[in-house]
Amino acid sequence: MIKAVIFDLDGVIVDTAHYHYVAWQKLAKELGITFTEKENEKLKGVSRMRSLEIILELGGISLSDEKKEELATKKNSWFVDYIEAIKPEEIFKGVKQMLNSLRENGYKVALASSSKNAETVLHLLEIKGFFDAVVDGTMIIKSKPDPEIFLLAASKVGVNPNECVVFEDAEAGVEAAIAAGMKCVGVGSADQLSKANFIVKSTADFNISQLQTI
Repeated sequence: MIKAVIFDLDGVIVDTAHYHYVAWQKLAKELGITFTEKENEKLKGVSRMRSLEIILELGGISLSDEKKEELATKKNSWFVDYIEAIKPEEIFKGVKQMLNSLRENGYKVALASSSKNAETVLHLLEIKGFFDAVVDGTMIIKSKPDPEIFLLAASKVGVNPNECVVFEDAEAGVEAAIAAGMKCVGVGSADQLSKANFIVKSTADFNISQLQTI
C-alpha cells in the first residue's frame, strides 16, 4: 500500500532546469566549451559537481578539485541570481492542487532534489508547507542514479521504500527510484523514461486515485 509520494523538483514541480542550463552554458562559454541543450540532457538529475565534470569532459579539460569547486560555486551564484526572480505562478499547472489533495488524503509528501537550492525554490513558490520532509543536495553524498536521496526521504517521513511512489523527469532519477525499491511515475518522454512504472506528460496529468494501482 502506497503511503508516501516523493517529488523531484526541476521538471516535475517547476522549470528551474532552464536556469541551470543558462548558468552552465555561461560557464562553458568562459571555458571555451560548446554546450548545447543536447549536452544538457546528460546533466538532468545529477549533482552539481558531476555536472561540471561532464562539461569539462566535453572540452577535454582536467582541473584540480579546488578549481572545480571554485567553478561550481560560480555557476551556482549565477543560478541563484536567476531563481530569485521566480514567482509562485511559475509552479506547473495543477501541481499545487495535487499536493493539497495528497495531504488531504493522508499521504506523506516529500521532496528529493539534487539541487542545493531546493529550499529557496520551495519558499519562492510558496509551497514549502505542503512537504513533510525536504532532502536536497546538501544532505547526500551520492547523486542519482544512486538511491540514497530517495531512501533518505522515505526515512524522514517514516515510510518503508516499498510504500513510496516517486515523481521524476530524468532517467537517472527513475533508475534511482527503482534501485530504492520504490514505484516511479515518469514525467516527460516515454522514450527517455521507459523504465518508469507509469508515464505522464506532465505531473498534473496523474490522478492520485491511481496511486494504489501502480
